[in-house]
Amino acid sequence: MAAYFLQKRGGRMAYLKLMKLMYLADRESMDRYSAPMSHDSHVSMPQGPVLSATLNLITGQIQSPVWRSWVTSEAKFEVSLSREVTDLELLDELSEADLEIMDLVWDRFGQMNRWDLVQFTHDHLPEWIDPRGSSSPINPRAVFRALGKDEQQAELLTRELFERKCLGRAVSELI
Repeated sequence: MAAYFLQKRGGRMAYLKLMKLMYLADRESMDRYSAPMSHDSHVSMPQGPVLSATLNLITGQIQSPVWRSWVTSEAKFEVSLSREVTDLELLDELSEADLEIMDLVWDRFGQMNRWDLVQFTHDHLPEWIDPRGSSSPINPRAVFRALGKDEQQAELLTRELFERKCLGRAVSELI
């Protein structure tokens, strides 16, 4: 996801903007397909919602050779592509539906700067709650409710996400 958005922006952008675009893509995927694209944990932070593990990759709190092969953290809170995306086949983890969502998010929000995106997330995403200088988890149920699902639907979809995550962990332990 990060490499795709960076490629759309010309290879470099503020990581705050990247984080907002990725969150908005996850949210759109939850709306369309009842599951986020990233499967990362969503958290509220003072500047809006973020993908927790992805932020830790950007800031270097988590080290990953795979991440670094695609994304480089730069000075002044920016990130850049580590290599050129010459063919979308290189991003084979992304489905056609994922690419469609990311294009939609880019078309809607790509022209906004990082601070406009922060303000947008504060004003228009009710699942974000100001953590007052800290961070707090965003429950998927809150996202589904904000997307217009009733309480019963939101609870069912949240339970399905949790079960998929548990199943994914169990399968990865077997491999």
